[in-house]
Amino acid sequence: MSQPLDLPVRRPPARGRGGSQRRRQQVAAYVLVTPFLVVFVAMLVVPLAYSLYLSLFRTQLIGGSTFVGLANYARAFLDPAFLGGLGRMAVFLVVQVPIMLALSLFFALALDSERARASKVIRLLIFIPYAVPAVVGTLMWGYLYGDQFGPIAQTFGALGLPAPGLLSAEHILGSMMNIVTWEFAGYNMIVMYSALRSIPGELYEAAELDGAGQWRIAWNIKIPAIRPAIMLTIIFSIIGIFQLFNEPSLLKTVAPNVITSAFTPNFYAYNVAFVRQDVNYAAAIAFALGLVILIVSYVFQLSSSRLERSRA
Repeated sequence: MSQPLDLPVRRPPARGRGGSQRRRQQVAAYVLVTPFLVVFVAMLVVPLAYSLYLSLFRTQLIGGSTFVGLANYARAFLDPAFLGGLGRMAVFLVVQVPIMLALSLFFALALDSERARASKVIRLLIFIPYAVPAVVGTLMWGYLYGDQFGPIAQTFGALGLPAPGLLSAEHILGSMMNIVTWEFAGYNMIVMYSALRSIPGELYEAAELDGAGQWRIAWNIKIPAIRPAIMLTIIFSIIGIFQLFNEPSLLKTVAPNVITSAFTPNFYAYNVAFVRQDVNYAAAIAFALGLVILIVSYVFQLSSSRLERSRA
């Protein structure tokens, strides 16, 4: 008979050794995270806390700073200038965001179909406007819109037609929508396109075997599959629209009689803080704007989730 082999017996590691290794890993994790936490607290948490503190006070020439509680917030929600800016941004949200996201979705679906020639070049060209700084893009479009010097107005003049007045009070909001769409359609397209590339190809093959065409595949498979990505772009768009600042502040130099200091809520808070030197009220406006963005985003998410449950 063959003798049994003496195999080495593996003993579990000592508790002390495993505990010390776990502690070292925890210490290393905290060391790696600490720089981010320091910057996060110093650059975001502390300024927000100080702004909240300022929003609860009112500074006057006689009497100095006095605690007023929520009086600045009540003043903001009764301020016609602030409410007017919110109304313009609501129109902006209802009109511009669907157009921009529809274009982004169309570009993403077209590029994902792999039927477009030179799709990589086209994808890069669509994304390039997002890589252009917002200040440069707004200045460029402001030059194009100019009634006296812009090429659009000059072209109309050469044809014997009146200038379209793209910087007039009737068209300034639409002109600004065009700038924002040009800037961010490519970014949203990349988000949707990346989500489309993660869909398993077997779903497309099964749909094609069942006789489904490209439009039906896009409507019944692709769009439902990337709904989380579409929701993400909508939330980002809601936040971005209510925070518009570069476009009104730069276009004001070429259309000073059209764009007021309260054209957008964010621009209004800036003017209140640095032109009127009322930092307390400006801080309240900023927090009130954040509250509005939070409510609008929550209402949209709640309504969309209810719609999905009703369809299911």
